[in-house]
Amino acid sequence: MENGTASINAPPWGRMGPLQLFAPQTSADYGARLAAGLGISLAPLEEREFEDGEHKIRPLESVRGADVYVVQQLHSEPGASVHDKLCRALFLLGALRDAGAARLTAVLPYLAYARKDQRSQPRDPVTHRYVAQLLEAVGMDGVLTLDVHNRAAFQNAFRCPSVHLEARSLFVAHFATAAPAEWVVVAPDGGAIKRAERFAQALGRAQGREVGLAFMHKWRGGGRMGGGEIVGDVAGRHALIFDDLISTGGTLALCARGLRAAGAVAVQAAATHGVFAQAANIALAGPDLDRIVICDTVPPLRLTDPVVQAKLTILDTAPFVAEAIARLHREDSLMDLTESAAT
Repeated sequence: MENGTASINAPPWGRMGPLQLFAPQTSADYGARLAAGLGISLAPLEEREFEDGEHKIRPLESVRGADVYVVQQLHSEPGASVHDKLCRALFLLGALRDAGAARLTAVLPYLAYARKDQRSQPRDPVTHRYVAQLLEAVGMDGVLTLDVHNRAAFQNAFRCPSVHLEARSLFVAHFATAAPAEWVVVAPDGGAIKRAERFAQALGRAQGREVGLAFMHKWRGGGRMGGGEIVGDVAGRHALIFDDLISTGGTLALCARGLRAAGAVAVQAAATHGVFAQAANIALAGPDLDRIVICDTVPPLRLTDPVVQAKLTILDTAPFVAEAIARLHREDSLMDLTESAAT
């Protein structure tokens, strides 16, 4: 089964003991779906909140000699910030290391702070690298995540084995079955062209016909964003904007307007992570954008406008991630999960 694309920044990991999967309560639903895909049960945890705001988390079964995976979704939600979730994941990873886990892998479907991978002004923090250092400091042996903003920065931030999965072919499977005759894949800015090009090629192979490619010219400066000019032939065609993440929706809305002005007959968007800041409720409510397809790595908690909610389709990543975990545990290659992979 075609699932996505994967890259591994490491030599093969050594054979380990039985596979165990843990998920803090905030990620228990996703963890349970992963466990079902692996044919196991989530390993039990104790989690306690103290009056002074401190937290305790510990495994309730032995992990000595085991191949242990900890899944945590690093997005904010009511009652649990990104920092709460990161801290709890760190404490759990540390406790599992102390308890004798033979190999310890963090499964982070959405890796918070991955966009902050370089300095954009003097004395800026490179928070992506700091998160990697924190995870490694508690004894994590490896990390698995989906569609980071910059794969090279992700691989360079971690010194431990890092597995990067791309959900591209989940989108291929979705769009290829109900595709119009004339697709054109659109990169919403220059930095997304390679990602969009790989997707267009994969969609074209699945459909047995060529899929066009276009991109939007965009600029930022002084806190403003502009542009919207489309480079490529989209007139009379169905446009599919492809990116890794949607936040405020401003870029997506600008691109959709530009595509309509350039003659696209329909506009859809696909992105792995639907972070959806509050502003997306306004930006994405207009008629230029017909559909939005995302994965379930981040629940669209802040997307409250009924008009925007009605445009939304969410793809299940759990079978894909579970298959990757199973292959890592068996020390099977990840390459045949994909059409292409990079090492």
